[in-house]
Amino acid sequence: MAKIRQLSKHLINQIAAGEVIERPASVVKELTENSVDAGAKKISIEITNDCRDIRVADNGSGIHPDEIVLAFSKHATSKLQEDDDLFDIHTLGFRGEALASIISIAKLTCITRTKDFETGKKVRCENSEVYEAETGCAVGTIMDVKDLFYNVPVRLKFMKNPNTEFSYIQEVVQTIALSHPAVAIELKKNGKTVLKTTGQNNLTQTIKEVFSSDVTNNLKEVLKSDELSGLRISGFVSTPDYTRSSKKNYHIYINSRGVKCPVFQKSIDTVYRNLTANNKYPFVVLNLEIPTSDVDVNVHPTKKEVRYKNPNQIYNFIYSAIQAGLANYVEKNVTPIGVGDKYTVSSNDEEESKHNSVIEFPVDNSNREFYVDEKSDTMFITDSEMEKLEQKQTSAVSQQTIFTHQEFDNDEQKDNVIGQYHDTYILIDTEEGLEIVDQHIAEERYIYEKLKEEKNIVSQMLFVSDVIEVSVSEIELIKENLDKFERFGYGIEFLSDKELIFRKVPQLLSKTSPKDILADILNNIEGDIDNLEEKILITTSCKAAVKANTKLSIWQMQDIIKKWRTTKMPYTCPHGRTISKVIPHKELAGFFQRAK
Repeated sequence: MAKIRQLSKHLINQIAAGEVIERPASVVKELTENSVDAGAKKISIEITNDCRDIRVADNGSGIHPDEIVLAFSKHATSKLQEDDDLFDIHTLGFRGEALASIISIAKLTCITRTKDFETGKKVRCENSEVYEAETGCAVGTIMDVKDLFYNVPVRLKFMKNPNTEFSYIQEVVQTIALSHPAVAIELKKNGKTVLKTTGQNNLTQTIKEVFSSDVTNNLKEVLKSDELSGLRISGFVSTPDYTRSSKKNYHIYINSRGVKCPVFQKSIDTVYRNLTANNKYPFVVLNLEIPTSDVDVNVHPTKKEVRYKNPNQIYNFIYSAIQAGLANYVEKNVTPIGVGDKYTVSSNDEEESKHNSVIEFPVDNSNREFYVDEKSDTMFITDSEMEKLEQKQTSAVSQQTIFTHQEFDNDEQKDNVIGQYHDTYILIDTEEGLEIVDQHIAEERYIYEKLKEEKNIVSQMLFVSDVIEVSVSEIELIKENLDKFERFGYGIEFLSDKELIFRKVPQLLSKTSPKDILADILNNIEGDIDNLEEKILITTSCKAAVKANTKLSIWQMQDIIKKWRTTKMPYTCPHGRTISKVIPHKELAGFFQRAK
């Protein structure tokens, strides 16, 4: 067996670099986050040489000349002064690994100056060796990385196509730009500007600059705070009729740090579960501000994973905030600010504090079910518990007095129903343009919300009912969940192990065949008995709503539209289908070559 020996400093740094620097995007992330931590208001990032040359320049505070060599040493940082600071982190970086890792696998030149000195320092690093000299430069720091992975051919071999690597870089810059709207960031590829934000400290403007105005036109603001727990969430989520095909557009942050958080993602998914179609996901930019003592970010070298002191509380808070935002609830006496801004609640005046605080949604935390993901050691809530929580919080939202509900005002809306197309779509002349509404799913949304809020659903007794044959397993399923059927106005009697009849159905369905109702409910389950009560509700709403290809009178159409306008979630039906589409006046006029 070979003798044990101490590894060289350079080899140690190369091994560590394998964890910290996965690809060129990792270098961009570490250097840009350092610029943000240095208080920079302008950051320029330039990418050349197939993503192997990276230049990051900022106008931040710079590095003190006496500390410049130390900055490139392993575990050297200005962000932790004492041991306890590890549990009170307010910066993006804190480990002191990035620079030492980068100089072990690339050639780096650093030019930096602080405002206290007339000249700056130029440092050249290669193979973990550091050489410094005095130079003239502006206040701030320039990090110029050349020939990334030049001395690690295996890592170089595993780099993907330059366009793919640049797409990862672009995602990193987008993430930082969205979490710090007060910082102007520019990303260039081979001299061409690919992304640029103006740093106006306006999150809506930043989203528009990073993506497009089409995105900002379909967003709802989320803003909620809880003085008692020190939690605050702000940002935007898209309306359920504006979705993407993946979760790639979940931009979620904890104290302005981009993270991959299963608890956060699950709360978003649960809110949108019955608002969007299968495999469709919303656009989300949300920042959760949480006391540093209640969250651990020192879980993984990339700092992407977090652990919460109370994951159940976090889930509840995020869930209720998003749901309120989609329902047009806005906090009173709270000034909306950009993601990443600091937030404090004044407690000088007791009465003022009462007005500024937000009442927490009542949630029963007893008998809570959890499971732990072994990979991330993160605590989750089971789907069945989430369903119970969703029902309680839906009721809680409707009873909240701390929010102002901006409901659709039918008088102000001035709906002018002009007719019906194909006996399926209602046409409305609105101030924005021609609105086309699917009559079935608009009424389905109204009935769904009405039934969900009803405590006692009116039933219709059936004196004659067809005998319905089902399988033994389906009979057992219905028996085990009979209380859920009764909750929505169904009365079922079992004749044998394979036969049953309906004694009563919801009054809304008095003219619908019970056989069709049960067939649809069982078909919706498809082997998945989770959230059965929700599926019964969805089927009931669908069956009760006016059907497509049904001719309606003007007053019937007006009644459907009037009721639909009062719903909290007027975007999609419970199955996730979009309810309406507006064709703007300008678009119609343009098609016919008319001036508006």
